[in-house]
Amino acid sequence: MLLNKMLNIKYPIIGGAMANICTAEFAAAVSNAGGLGIIASGAMDEEAVRKEIRKAKLLTDKPFGVNIMLMNPKASQIVDVICEEHVDVVTTGAGNPGSYVEKLHSHNIKVFPVIASVALAKRLMRYNVDGFIAEGTESGGHVGEATTMALVPQVVKAVDVPVIAAGGIASGAQMNAALALGAIGVQVGTCLLVSDECPIHQNYKDAVIKCRDSDTVVTGRSVGAPVRIYKNKMTRAYLELEKNGASLEELEKLTLGGLKKAVFEGDIENGSVMMGQVAGLVSKKASVKEILDTMVKEAQDEKLVLIKKIDELVVE
Repeated sequence: MLLNKMLNIKYPIIGGAMANICTAEFAAAVSNAGGLGIIASGAMDEEAVRKEIRKAKLLTDKPFGVNIMLMNPKASQIVDVICEEHVDVVTTGAGNPGSYVEKLHSHNIKVFPVIASVALAKRLMRYNVDGFIAEGTESGGHVGEATTMALVPQVVKAVDVPVIAAGGIASGAQMNAALALGAIGVQVGTCLLVSDECPIHQNYKDAVIKCRDSDTVVTGRSVGAPVRIYKNKMTRAYLELEKNGASLEELEKLTLGGLKKAVFEGDIENGSVMMGQVAGLVSKKASVKEILDTMVKEAQDEKLVLIKKIDELVVE
């Protein structure tokens, strides 16, 4: 069973939870277009999350979810609000959701932790989660080391719950590849950044469209906080500091407020312009509906080509 049947949505596609970007309006747009929209709660407090949830309910009658950054000191209160407001799905990052799963399940809320390693997936299996979002290092923002192509099939093999693939997915062919690896659906983020409904600054959207395959870089590996972002003045300074052995505190001073600079001010040189490697395939603006419809249509069309290629795997 694919993700769309599991969640009662049109397409087996989740919108990636991007902090300061995935608002109620944007989540509703993704849900209305056939995917599962996600509100990124980020550093919000519980009442801000409640406000976003209620706003989304006014904008869509389709299922949507909320992402909880478990390092948020208000995480427990946010879980309470999500239960009170009867959200359909919770995705989690930056922590262990184990202490919240039973409560969420008691309110018929499905829980999908985002994981970047097989080891983490195995540890979280004991908490009876509904599935995993296996995110490869190609993705934008906080990343692990394993690529999507390597990570997804290993997670699928290691666990007995559904797996959703994320990282480096922006086309129908890439969606088909994820399904072939054993995933039941995909999570996408970078390709949605250029959508009409995405609330980021136009400069940010233009940077995604102009991005080439080699225009992103991972910063923060030296301090155990790897983040994939667009190469710019800030990243060059950051990498130089890393090279010289700077501490996490010194590095954080450089990036303080960086994402907001990019998202709201359009500062492409000094902001944290997060995007995945797949940005090199994103070439034009469109509505969320057009992006998702095109991806699924490509997947369906590519199926016939793929079948022909498989038939030609062996020449007798």
